[in-house]
Order: sequence, then structure tokens, then C-alpha cells
Amino acid sequence: MAHDTAVIDGLQYCNWSREVFEQMRAGGIDAVHVTATYWENARELLSNIGDWNRRFEAHSDLIMPVETADDIRRARESGKTGIILGLQNCSPIEDDIDMVAILKRLNVHIMQLSYNNQSLVCAGCFEQTDPGISRFGRQVIAEMNRVGMVIDMSHSAEFSTLEAIRLSERPVVVSHANPQFYHDTSRNKSEQVMRALAESGGLMGFSCYPFHLRNVSETAIDEFTEMIARSADVMGVEHLGIGTDLCQDQPVEVLQWMRNGNWSKVMDYGEGSVDRPSWPDPLPWFRSSADFPNIAQGLRDRGFSDGDVDGIMGGNWLRFLDDALQPAA
Repeated sequence: MAHDTAVIDGLQYCNWSREVFEQMRAGGIDAVHVTATYWENARELLSNIGDWNRRFEAHSDLIMPVETADDIRRARESGKTGIILGLQNCSPIEDDIDMVAILKRLNVHIMQLSYNNQSLVCAGCFEQTDPGISRFGRQVIAEMNRVGMVIDMSHSAEFSTLEAIRLSERPVVVSHANPQFYHDTSRNKSEQVMRALAESGGLMGFSCYPFHLRNVSETAIDEFTEMIARSADVMGVEHLGIGTDLCQDQPVEVLQWMRNGNWSKVMDYGEGSVDRPSWPDPLPWFRSSADFPNIAQGLRDRGFSDGDVDGIMGGNWLRFLDDALQPAA
């Protein structure tokens, strides 16, 4: 299968620095979807976007903003990494449907409909009940479809995810998660979700975050690529990508913000536990973006063709984004 060549990471939230951007270049990464929000409101998001504008100015030799998929091609040609701004929660739109179009104009291109908890749009994966997409959520999905903002269900609950796929007139992604058949956690995705994603033209990015993996930080590269090979049998290789969920150089306080935001007065450990309250150790074969080629080599060693490796490493993302970032006709 022929693919437009690109290397794309479907999700990172690093402690951004010139060193991190240099590692992206060392790993040959042409674009990264970066997190601009976990629990922030609209005003706080604006400040985070301002921080990115300063980074684009200060490190213009290494990174550039992405508005359309062609910007990823331009980044590749110029030896830079394109930055795709995204939200891991719908909190910045608050209860205002007009915020979807406003944020799209501010170069926010991907939004998760919930982050672990119940949002105004749908249930998160850690909730005990899952009522699906709310009345407001149906409006949000329709508006995201209209403006060309990608729906991401990585942290959402099962029924909410299936309903979002059904309601959306455009394909949906799970930018960073793994299959439940490989590691059965509420954060990973069932085969039913995986099949629904593929049937609708969507995409799943495989996560290198150790808590999403069966053997945590001791997971070997051949275990990771075996998981991808089994997923290809479920979804078809054209619907597979990488979304590492790399959170490099972040202090534990950031992990606590991700897990607790402002909503909890007691410590919530998320995918960790009292015994494992901090970041897991990184995978030995993926410590930074500079290690991205290790994934490609692992896929080749698994027996994937060069064309399929190109697709998984970014070609499938690029093909998806060609249409997904454009407003509806």
C-alpha cells in the first residue's frame, strides 16, 4: 500500500524545551499532536496558546505551527517538526457551542470529548456509569464536523466512544491508547471500538506510556509490535498509527494536575496507585522522540512491509488529516 511519506506522533505532552524539539528532529518526526489543555478553561487555554506562539518564534528553525496537512509536508521539506495543537478535554469550550469555531480559528485542531471524568459532552473512562453523548455533546460533534476539528475519544468511556463514532459524520480517532485484548484496563479500547473506528474510516494511535502496556516499563519492543500486528488483523493496517503519549521531563506535580485538576480534594492516582504514585520508568527503547526509529525498526523486524511501516509511522495520520483538518464542504 502506497503512503505519502511522513513521520507523525499522535500525542505528546512533554516539558517543552529546545532539547525536546532537537530530539524530535533527531528522531525524524515531521509532526506532533501536542496537548494544550487538560482541565484548563478558555482563558487559561489562551495563555497556553500564547506560550506556543512564543515557542514558534524562539525555535523557528526547529518547529512550526500546523494549520493544514500540507503544513506537515512543508515541515518535512524544511527539516522542521510541525506542531498540531489539541485538547485532552472539552473544558475550554465550557458550555458555549461558539467556542468550537473560535478555537479552530486559533489553530486548535483536535479535541477529546472527555478526560477520564464525565464532561458536559460525554463520560470519561474512569466513570462508573456511561450515559453516552449528552444533548450538548451532539451539538459539539456536529460543530466539530462542520469546522474541521478532529474528535478524539482516547480517554472516553466505551458507550460514549461508540456513540460518538455513530453520531459523527466524519471519522473519529483514538490518538493514544492500546487494545484491551493486550492489556485490559478501562483506558484501553475494546475490539468493538476498534472495529467501529475502522469501519467509519477512523484511526488508532498506539501508546508507549508504560501504564498502557502489559509489562509496564519492562515491555519489550517485540511485545509492542506483536500488539500492533494483532490490531492490524482487527482494524486493517491502514487505520493504525502511533500516539506515544510521551510526557518527557515533566515533574510529578504535572502528573498530579493531569489526574486531579481542580476537581478533587483527595489524591486520585489515575492509572497509578498508592504504591506507584509517580511517573513510570520510560521504556528502554523509547525514552525520547530521538528513539522514534526504534519503533519503525521493530515493525520491520515483525515482518511489516516498508509501505505498511510508512503508513503506521505517519502516512496513515497524514492521509487522515488531509481531509479531517478541512472544514466540511
